Formats: sequence, C-alpha cells, structure tokens
Amino acid sequence: MTTQRDLFNQRLSSSGLIVAPGVYEMVSLRLADRMNFDALYMTGYGTVASLLGLPDAGLATYTEMVGRVKTMAEMAKTPLIADGDTGYGGLLNVRHTIRGYEAAGAVAIQLEDQEFPKKCGHTPGRRVIPMEDMIKKIQVAVASRTDPNFKIIARTDARTTLGLDEALRRGEAYARAGADILFIESPETEEEMRRIGTTFPNHPLIANMVEKGRTPVLSKMELEQLGYKIAIFPVTALLASVQAMTKVYEHFKNSGSSINNQVDLYDFGELSKLMGFEDVWEFEKRYVETK
Repeated sequence: MTTQRDLFNQRLSSSGLIVAPGVYEMVSLRLADRMNFDALYMTGYGTVASLLGLPDAGLATYTEMVGRVKTMAEMAKTPLIADGDTGYGGLLNVRHTIRGYEAAGAVAIQLEDQEFPKKCGHTPGRRVIPMEDMIKKIQVAVASRTDPNFKIIARTDARTTLGLDEALRRGEAYARAGADILFIESPETEEEMRRIGTTFPNHPLIANMVEKGRTPVLSKMELEQLGYKIAIFPVTALLASVQAMTKVYEHFKNSGSSINNQVDLYDFGELSKLMGFEDVWEFEKRYVETK
C-alpha cells in the first residue's frame, strides 16, 4: 500500500515546486487538506500561538507538539511536514523526538541549529549552537528513524548572526551528516537565495515565505528558477485569520451587532460540513437513541 511518505518521497523526486501552506490548528488543517496540496506544513509559530497563546520561543514542550502532530497527521490525507524545533534537548531527546514524530505520522521533521530556547526564524535574537553539535543531532536523527522515507530536514539559522558564508558551510556539513532536505533560514535578498540554490543544486531546498519577514516572498516560478524544491508559507493563513477576526471584533465593539459587518464570512452550513457534521447527522439517522 502506498503511504503518505511514499507519495511525498515520489513528489520530492519529481519536477516542480512543492507548495506547503502552513496549518496551525484543526480548522486550518481540515480546510487545507481538502485542496490537494502536495504537502502541508505544521508551523511551530502558529501551533504554539493557537495552542498556548504564547510566542514561538521554546515554550512549547515535546509532549504538546508531538500530540499536535499526531492529531493533525491522523486526520489529514495530505503529507504533513512538522516543525520539531531543536529536538527538545540533547542527543537523547533528539532520538526520542524522531521516534515520536515518526510514530505520530509526519512525513518529515524539521530540526534547527539554534540554542535553546529557540525563537521563530524571522525574529531577532537567535543564536546557533556549534556546528559540530548540530552534526551529531542530524546523525542521531538519521540513525533513530525506522522508515527511510521519513525525511530529516536540517535548518540553520546562522545567516542572521554569522552571515551567509557560515550558513552555507553549515548546510554542506548537515548534508554530509545525512539530512535529506536543507533549510537555510532567512536569506535577505534574492541574490542570496540564488547563491543558496547554486550551492546545493542536487539537494532539496526549503524556502520560508513569511510576509514582511526577512526573506523576499517570490512567485512559484521564481523559486523554481532559483533552485528551491519546497516553499512553506507558515503564517499566511494565520495572518489572514487574525486580520479578519480583528475587523469582526472591532465591529462588535463599535456597533454591538454583526449587522453590516464588512468581512466576507464563510458559510455556516459549509463550515458544519467541513467539521464533519454530515457524518454525525447520518449516524443519528441510522442509530436513533431512545429515551
């Protein structure tokens, strides 16, 4: 039987850019899962925000995050790439994290070389661990998986504080250590992105498209031409949702009603179907409870 990991592996080997929109809770997961994307990206920023109402700054635990991975992966038909932060500790923690995320059903895990507590990649104050320490984490991650189609994504945040040359040097080392996919975080110009692509012509690369972040947001064609294989859009849907909710709540505050609200609302009946109420209604028709 073809698994989601098989499908993702096949897609990695084929031509064209994989567009992976960010999902951060179960409504966004259900909605994006209906649209036949090649993959979805469980964003750490959005997941921590929706789950805890806190910043993505190393505050969420492994248990909280792997539980989210499991819930999302079990529901989704689409392959799910999951943010695994720094592996939640040392090398033994990395082994535990890899085993947990793999068992939870993700097709790939992202591990980064930040110091703990980590921070979102497009925010200031990030610092990285020694390259040799991250190499060991990647080696442990590769050795700990049981399915070779469970992909290890190695992310470096070195560009912001140590420069692009160091970030590229780390990317090369992480590839040699066994990382399947490379994620050079926060290049600041299109030219830097082009240099990343030419440095790794034979290794799948991730572009992190964050609106008003540190990296230019480019078109699908531009990213393909620069050599990228996967484009993640971790917070676009979250930003849109917060903007819409802000306008709705402001309208409530100002008018005391939803009448004449200017935000285009999703149909309530369609939302009920999206959330699975049709199955509930069919169940109730078949098995009427007696009182």
